[in-house]
This record gives sequence, C-alpha cells and structure tokens, in this order.
Amino acid sequence: MYSLSFSIHLPLLLTFAALYHVGLADSHIGRAHNRIHRSGTVDVEKRAVVSGPWSLAQQGTTGVSGMQLAVVSENTAIIYDKVEHNPLTVNGHVAWAVEVNLDTKTVRALNPLSNSWCATGSFLGNGTLVNSGGNPVVITGQNGLQGIRMFTPCSDGRCDVFEDPSHIHLTSNRWYPSSVRLEDGSIMIFGGSVGGGYINSAGINNPTYEYFPSKNINGFNGVRIPSQFLRDTLNGNHFPIMAYLPDGRIFVAANRAAMILDWKTNTETRLPGIPNGVRITSPFSAGATLLPLTPENGYTPEIMICGGSTVSDSVSPSTLSSQTPASAQCSRLVLTTAGIAAGWKVESMPQARVMPELVLLPDGRVFIVNGLKQVLLGTVANRVGQSNADNPAFTPVVYDPAAPAGSRFSSTGIPATNIARIYHSTASLTPNGTIMLAGSNPNNDVTTTKYPTEYRYTLCTIL
Repeated sequence: MYSLSFSIHLPLLLTFAALYHVGLADSHIGRAHNRIHRSGTVDVEKRAVVSGPWSLAQQGTTGVSGMQLAVVSENTAIIYDKVEHNPLTVNGHVAWAVEVNLDTKTVRALNPLSNSWCATGSFLGNGTLVNSGGNPVVITGQNGLQGIRMFTPCSDGRCDVFEDPSHIHLTSNRWYPSSVRLEDGSIMIFGGSVGGGYINSAGINNPTYEYFPSKNINGFNGVRIPSQFLRDTLNGNHFPIMAYLPDGRIFVAANRAAMILDWKTNTETRLPGIPNGVRITSPFSAGATLLPLTPENGYTPEIMICGGSTVSDSVSPSTLSSQTPASAQCSRLVLTTAGIAAGWKVESMPQARVMPELVLLPDGRVFIVNGLKQVLLGTVANRVGQSNADNPAFTPVVYDPAAPAGSRFSSTGIPATNIARIYHSTASLTPNGTIMLAGSNPNNDVTTTKYPTEYRYTLCTIL
C-alpha cells in the first residue's frame, strides 16, 4: 500500500506538489532559478538546476505512522494511518490521522470515523482533500471500504475530518483504489477490490470507476462505470498509476499495461505495455510522475515510471523469499501520437526499488526516495520480523530528465538515511521546497521489531 499511495498514493502527492512549483519565494530551489530582466519581467532559465550538498534532518514525530501524506496548506500537512495501537489518542480512542504544522513541528490529532487503511485520496477543486475507500473495522471505528473522508484545511486549528457514512459514501467497496482530480473539480475513483487480499483476483476485483460528487454521464447516473482495462490487468493491478493530462484525458497504468482513458466518452485507448515484463502496481509498486510541462517542450506530457518487479502475479508468495530482487528499470513514454509510436525509453536506476516515491522538484528534476531493493509480496517463507521484504533503499537519487542519457541519475551530496522507509512510507514536496519523508510500517500492528512502526519524520533539502 502507498502513500500516497495516496498515489494518493501517487497522483495526489505529485499533483498537489506541482501547485508549488512556481513562485516558491522562501525556497532555496525557487530563488535560484529566476532571472529578472530590466523590464521587470521574470524568466526561468532553461537549464536551472540547483547544485550543492543536501541535508537530511529528523524534525519530530507524528503520533500516527505516515501511511498517507498530503500537504493541504502553506504550512500544514495531513497524515492518515490505518487503525492501530498508535501512542496518540483522540476522543478516548487511538488516533489514526493527524494534522502536522510544518512551521512549529507540532501535530494535532484528527478524528475520522472509518478505517483509512488501503484508501486513496485527491483534492476537490475547492481544496478539500477527499480520502476514499479503506478497510473493515480493526480495533475501533467504522468499516471504511465505502468511506469518504473530507478534510478542508483551516488556519485556527479547529477543522477536522468530516464523515457521514449513512449519507455520503462510495457506491461499492473499494480496497486499494486510486483517484485523480478532473478539470471540473470533481474526483474519479478507480479500481480496487471489494474485499481484502495481498493481491487482486477475479473473485474480489472491482473493475469499475465512479465519480465524487457523482455524475450522470455516458448513460451511467451516479453508479459504477465498468472498465475492461481493470479486468485485463489482473492480478497485480491494485493502486493503478493515474496522471491527468493537459488535453483532459487520463493516463492509467496497472500491472504490465497502460492506457489513456477519455472519461468524457468512456473510451480506453491502449498503449504499449511496460517494457521487459516489469509489473508496476501493488504489490509490485513502482513510483511515477509526469515530467515537467514547459514552454520549451510545448507542454508535451511525458510519463516516467521507476521500479517494480518481474515476479509472476499468480505465484504463491510462500515460494518466494524476502530477498527476491526488485527492478531497477525506469521507463519514459511521450504521450503524443509520435511518442507512443516510438515507444518506451528505458533506463536503469543505480539500485533496484519497489515502493519508491517520485517527487517532482521545483527545478524540474525528480527526487527518488524510499522503498526496498527486494519485492514485497504476500507472506513469504523467510520474513524479516513481520516484513515480507528486506534491504531498504537508504540513499535517495536525483534524476535530471534534461541531462544526457547515461548521466541522469546522481546521489552526489545526498546523505543516506538510517531510517528504513519501506511499506506504508510516504514523501511529498512542501511549500518551501523541502521534501517531507514519513512513515513505514510492514507490521499488522504497532511493533518495535526489525523494521518497526515508524513515527519519526524527516525533511530533506538542498543547503
């Protein structure tokens, strides 16, 4: 499960972070790239890359583990966890959501009603964060499989998560769905399962999507809309990768396949498959981002997907090992007629990763962080504590899409962390240009065994 993937897991974090890529007045990164003409107009250099050492500093603790993370205002972020025995409490029960003040480094417990484990999230056009789907009851709270949790940020510290399960809920159960914001300010919630399981299958698949708020569109009035793509991509298609494109269509990738979805006509256009048989969605999760849309490239959309696995999605996990290697593959596809005909361009990261986060930086580079060098799949024969994978990727990597091929990846000047951020870890750009890292919890409940439930959060920035 992601953070973000809020993806939320992934599209949410990166889309929201993109809102801050212009005019970061207090950021080292933002200040470094502007040049002012005598006319007073501001231009952005074509190749404006900040150099120098990076810092990686622990800032405090979050009280709940950072399974899902989103920046919701200039100085606050929200974290959702699953329901577990966290040290922070609210209203007499364990807390599983908090608001983090990025200035004061303090947290405030929030009080969602239902279990947000395995949920997704996106923003409505008015800035309200909608966290949807989830998990049945664990310990306390309500069933979250049809949950819709809304949080509208405030400046007085009095806002909380709003839920009304009797009147506001999804049309069906969704475990491990994804979501994306549309141009009209609404949200599409896509895929998932109707019940739990480490991987999807025909018996629990929910091969549909829906809107929030609901729509009357293409003959479907407020009900689920079928997707053949979600049938064809079984089994490993939890948390599909989604990216909203400049022409209003949606890029979608799951398992080893990709498509462009025209939601206005409910038309699926298949794209070339992911190269070399690499699976890129949960439980083989890769990271993904749209590369920068700039005047120089004519605002041409290009997707990049890094990491994943070539392991079969029908094999029994008990036949695998916690040492089964992940993939180091990064693939780029230009989403134009000519780019699609040319196919995916493949590169390799310095180290393999599954469940990495790709954060688009204000200077147009991509920060690759978190994850494992081994595949995390079901219950393997030689678990490490309660983790089904070993060997965290401790050193972040910066990818420069404009650099010559063969010299785009670098970890120069970036310190390695000593905090394993694996399953249920997150990362997001913050408004001042720093990158917030949080979470990690491959455990059924809070534990201090190897790869423990992680409450520390870290900020990474260029000095």
